[in-house]
Amino acid sequence: MKWLVALLMTSVMWQDVTASEEIASSPTLSRIASAGEITIGHRTSEAPFSYLVNDQPTGYAIDLCLNVIEGLEETLGLGDLKVNYVPVTPANRFILVRNGEVDIECGVTTNTPERRRQAAFSYPHFLTETRYVSLAEQHMDSLQDLAGRSVVSTTGTINIAQLNELNRTEGLAISVMLSRNHEEAFDMVASGQASAFVMDDILLAGLVSSAADPAAFHISQATLSSAEPYGLMMPPDDPVFVELVNKELRNIYQSETIHTLYEKWFLQPLPPDNRVLNLPLAPALAAIFANPEQYIE
Repeated sequence: MKWLVALLMTSVMWQDVTASEEIASSPTLSRIASAGEITIGHRTSEAPFSYLVNDQPTGYAIDLCLNVIEGLEETLGLGDLKVNYVPVTPANRFILVRNGEVDIECGVTTNTPERRRQAAFSYPHFLTETRYVSLAEQHMDSLQDLAGRSVVSTTGTINIAQLNELNRTEGLAISVMLSRNHEEAFDMVASGQASAFVMDDILLAGLVSSAADPAAFHISQATLSSAEPYGLMMPPDDPVFVELVNKELRNIYQSETIHTLYEKWFLQPLPPDNRVLNLPLAPALAAIFANPEQYIE
């Protein structure tokens, strides 16, 4: 029996040494361990991923991050970390992550080759395509229907580049307008200031479902992009932190937790107004959960 106790003690000591080495080799983890706190970057109005309910950050991406943090606490013996929340926008999110003011951004940032030069990304947690929303009475659905019209998108997003590329290659003579945030852009369509709003389809679906009259809006079947992944964003040049976050995500994805979270945020009523997106898990996303890999295309 003594040999078993000794073996268990040796195993615990080895785990402690390994955890200490991992923390020491990661600038992000070192900062987190030293401060006893971790900072989440969140959005204020990106339902169902990251938004505010009674001034409290909530959503699918927030829940994922909190589950990751809980796993890191246990794996690295960090104790109960204090979780700080910092609001981020499309314009400042990369700066805050690079500067170390945010340890992990939990929102709707698309993982692209250009962005991987500015930050690191986790395994994908959602797939989205770029579409546009317009007033249903306009009967717009194709990309050609955008020709000669005023079309808005949000500053600091890849959707702007996609819209400009479409305009250039197809010669559509679109008047491209910029908005400060998604709500402003959606309101511009609702008021007739813009004919369409180009954005990630899941975010458009959230805006339409929360409108006073969802039937007044139409999301195009036509897309401006192929399916692209959202990932949790982390500081660049810290592979140890990325690896550990991905390890915790893999545990989440290959357990019932991910299905519980997906159902909570995409199939059940959303707070605070109990609207339902009713978006079943797509086969492509289910495949990612079953076999998560870094997105490097």
